Amino acid sequence: MGMRPERMAEAIKRLVSEVMQRGLNDPRIKFVTITNVEVTPDLRLAKIFYSVMGDQKEKKAVAAGLKSAKSYVKRHVGDNIRVRHVPDIVFKADSSSEYRARIDNILNKISKEKKNEGNEESHNSD
Repeated sequence: MGMRPERMAEAIKRLVSEVMQRGLNDPRIKFVTITNVEVTPDLRLAKIFYSVMGDQKEKKAVAAGLKSAKSYVKRHVGDNIRVRHVPDIVFKADSSSEYRARIDNILNKISKEKKNEGNEESHNSD
């Protein structure tokens, strides 16, 4: 029996993260974090979720960089995982980390506002 999708996903995540840390000599993808990998049950497709900080322009550049790195990444995976068919690779932006960052930002603002309100009240009691 072959490799299970979960095990393949873990292996692909590790391998792709290694490749990303080296930067692939592409400055567009220097600060990409691989957040998750999902492999279809037939092992034919690996969805690689990534997160990156930056504005829309930077995110577009990262997407383009990943697209151009796809064949290299697939070859690297194929060289390091013993499977009959190397899964096709699709990069997808992971918006959940952006969402978390936005929530953290909002919570930090609320926390600061509450601290400021507390400070103002103590000054007003004079």
